[in-house]
Amino acid sequence: MVKIANKLTAKKSYSQKAYLGRFPYNLVQSGNLEKYYNLLTNFQFIAEKINHPEFGVDALINDYDLVDDPEVLTNPEYNPHKVRALELIQGALKLSAHILSNDKTQLIEQLWGRLMSFEVPEIQAMLEVAKQSKATPWLRPLTPNLTTPGGQLIRTLTGHSDSVYAVALTPDGKYVISGSSDNTLKVWNLETGQEKSTLTGHSHWVYAVALTSDGKYVISGSFDKTLKVWNLETGQEKSTLTGHSHWVNAVALTSDGKYVISGSSDNTLKIWNLETGQEKSTLTGHSHWVYAVALTPDGKYVISGSSDNTLKIWNLETGQEKSTL
Repeated sequence: MVKIANKLTAKKSYSQKAYLGRFPYNLVQSGNLEKYYNLLTNFQFIAEKINHPEFGVDALINDYDLVDDPEVLTNPEYNPHKVRALELIQGALKLSAHILSNDKTQLIEQLWGRLMSFEVPEIQAMLEVAKQSKATPWLRPLTPNLTTPGGQLIRTLTGHSDSVYAVALTPDGKYVISGSSDNTLKVWNLETGQEKSTLTGHSHWVYAVALTSDGKYVISGSFDKTLKVWNLETGQEKSTLTGHSHWVNAVALTSDGKYVISGSSDNTLKIWNLETGQEKSTLTGHSHWVYAVALTPDGKYVISGSSDNTLKIWNLETGQEKSTL
């Protein structure tokens, strides 16, 4: 009897996994959009997928992307009003993803607080089912109390344990790299909001981040007085550039990826050969900390900003100061 019970449990578990994982896709592929709309506005399906150990909120968010399939747009069952409902629910889930990833029990409160103001029949019906499913007393707001979907904020990326000071994007826009005073860099998948990897090695705050134009390497500047070069694909440290006598506040790269320019609280800029890791030259002239560095598109000039209240323009080739603003 125990073996039979175990088999039935396993079969039920397998069927539920297949249902939660493939059913939305199968409905779209078969052209059954009406059932697809109904499924993704069904609170029970939403709750089960979020709480399933092999899926979660990001897998559910991806289900709503199926509505953009080219075949859907030409399907006779295509309904822009119901598509709008799905977009709002997906938007609410994206806004809540960082919370639900840590605490799935907040699903009802998150959906209610973000969607209650939308007079969309499918959404109101879903919220009513969600409300009825709440078995214990809860503080249900009477007016919208959370950021609603459709605005400027899309989602929040969480994971650093201290302030975030620098952000850079890969050229293809797929990944975000952040630098923090928790001494790490994190690589994030911009589409899913998930952390891809953490780059550790600095012994103090990471204050500046830049990427090579081919997106292969990340260069970070830190309060530990060093710059580090990282392989973005592997997350491994490639080299450390040492020479500054104080914090590294700013980092910029030439468009050809050959040179890195750093600005420091030692009042200087340094030019580094990225391939060899060797210092090419030091630009001196500021009387206080250098906080910002940028390059002209042709790579001929470096512009630096300092807490001595000036900007300076430098000839990158000669290292000479051209002018002071």
